[in-house]
Amino acid sequence: MSENNSLDILIFGAHPDDAEIGMGGTIAKHTAAGRRVGICDLTLAEMSSNGTVESRRKEAEEASAVLGLAARSNLQLPDRGLYVTPEHVERIVLEIRKWRPRLVFAPYWEDRHPDHIACSKLVQEAVFNAKLRRFMPDVPAHTVKESYYYFINDVFEPSVMVDVTDVYETKTASLRAYRSQFEPAGTGNDYVQTPLTQGYLERVEARDRLLGLRRSVPYAEGFVNKLPYMAELL
Repeated sequence: MSENNSLDILIFGAHPDDAEIGMGGTIAKHTAAGRRVGICDLTLAEMSSNGTVESRRKEAEEASAVLGLAARSNLQLPDRGLYVTPEHVERIVLEIRKWRPRLVFAPYWEDRHPDHIACSKLVQEAVFNAKLRRFMPDVPAHTVKESYYYFINDVFEPSVMVDVTDVYETKTASLRAYRSQFEPAGTGNDYVQTPLTQGYLERVEARDRLLGLRRSVPYAEGFVNKLPYMAELL
């Protein structure tokens, strides 16, 4: 792939909507600045209580358009079947080498959903292996400059925060694209109440407000880097 098709940022999520929940504002801010941003969803979310694979696919397409993504892919790994196996790591390595991003984001490694934890571990393994020239040597190696971890259901101490106040409406619009997940409008056998249909988006907004409060801005998103920040000057 030519350098012109590479991404500045590649975000991994276990399911379509994970990246939007954790960092939709940061995505919108970077695409508005002309950065090429992509999302790779590991699964089709086929185990979700509400909606279908097809409705989720359409919702992800709508959210991608709202955010201005340069690329979105889905590895179609099994929902609730994500494990750190050679096959799963290799699939993610190929995605990193395909897009050759400068920065990679993944879910934070502690979360109430086991798939989010598994995604975090898989991406960490894949980022390391992607730079090894003797690992899958038929595909050119690629070194990611930095890896960051975003919060989905639980919030921990961030090491980096991004002011997303000016793009927060875009984040909200991208989340509302996932109607099957967040709108409590369904009835009957095709709909069940879940934590997502009971004010989940309001809780996401409250979290982002609380993060912003720490730096005196209306809204912020937080991230963790496992390595210390290196600065030329302070």
